[in-house]
This record gives sequence, C-alpha cells and structure tokens, in this order.
Amino acid sequence: MLRSAPRLYLVTPEVADAGAFSPELQAALAAADVAAVLLRLQTADSHTLIGRVRTLAPIVQQRNVALVLDGHPDIVARTGADGAQLAGLAAFSAARGALKPACIAGCAGLRTRHDAMLAGEQGADYVLFGERQGQGRRPAFAAVLERVAWWAELFEVPCVGYAETQAEIAPLAEAGADFVALDFVWTDARGVGKAVAEAAARLSQRELVA
Repeated sequence: MLRSAPRLYLVTPEVADAGAFSPELQAALAAADVAAVLLRLQTADSHTLIGRVRTLAPIVQQRNVALVLDGHPDIVARTGADGAQLAGLAAFSAARGALKPACIAGCAGLRTRHDAMLAGEQGADYVLFGERQGQGRRPAFAAVLERVAWWAELFEVPCVGYAETQAEIAPLAEAGADFVALDFVWTDARGVGKAVAEAAARLSQRELVA
C-alpha cells in the first residue's frame, strides 16, 4: 500500500490563556511543515472555551494547518475549528454524526485492535496510537510500534503515532504512521521553534533512508 510521507501533528498543552499561548503557537508553526494541531483546552464554561478557540484558530488555519479540538465536538461548528478528536470508541460513535462529513473526526483512546477496527469502519478520519491514557500510563513503545505497523499494513484510514521524545519520531514513521503526534516540544529548553524544526528534520532523514 503506497502511503504519503509522514507529517507532524502538534498536540498543545492544556490552554487556559489563549492570548499568552499565541506566540508559542506561532513559533511552532513557523518552524516547519505541520499538518495539524490538536488543541487541548483547560476546563471552563462553553463561552470561555469558544473564545479560546476563536483566538487561536486564525493562527493555525492561515497556514493551511488543520485545527482539531481535543474533545468538545459540540463547539466545533461555532468556533470554525476543522474537527475534533474523541477519546474512546463510545465518544467517537456519539459524536461522529454531528461532525462528519463536513469536519474531521479522529479517534484516540483505542485500547484494543477490535476498537480500532470499529472506529475505522464507522468513518474515523484517523486513529491514534501511543498516547498516555488512564493514570498517565502509556503502552510500551515496542507495543505502539507494533500497533502502528499492523494498522498501516492492513488499513487505508490514516494512522497517527504518538512520540514522547525526538528519538521516537523516526521509528514511528518507519512503522508506517501517516502522522507523528508530539507534545514535548513546548517544554524544550531551546524553545519550541527549534524543537519542532528538529522533529521535522528527523522525519526528513527518515524519508531519505526509506
């Protein structure tokens, strides 16, 4: 199966102050090619959440980058976001009708192969493997690579692999991930721009040797 070269998928920290976060987001997006941003929002009332998304959406979308909300499918249309990622098959199944076909509907929190296959059958625009779940636990990286490789070999629905370090980026891409998600760049001592640029370079190196 011929797959496109993998691209970066940035996952934000939980955003409480959109104005304060804007410069960091701009620096990240200016540093390299990014396919999408998963916007995580600190808990607040609906009005506040909508305001945060509307502040950040233009920064992302003016670069032709997709803005996906982590949850909150009910405010996607009101904010102009491009879609939402839902955690778990039940949440995805409940929200997909309101999102598709106009908006992106991604599915994470997939604990079993069976759940992943069901999400694909129900029209998920992508599935995500490797993120931290209950109590901050993450599967062993070898297990994440195995799940990504299995999916990439058998299914056409795009797959996102979650990298916790720079060193995990190339292996996920080699395993067949269409997108590599990462959130560690925001805390890099060198600054988010340099961290994103390095991540993109690691993907480019992978493409040269593939």
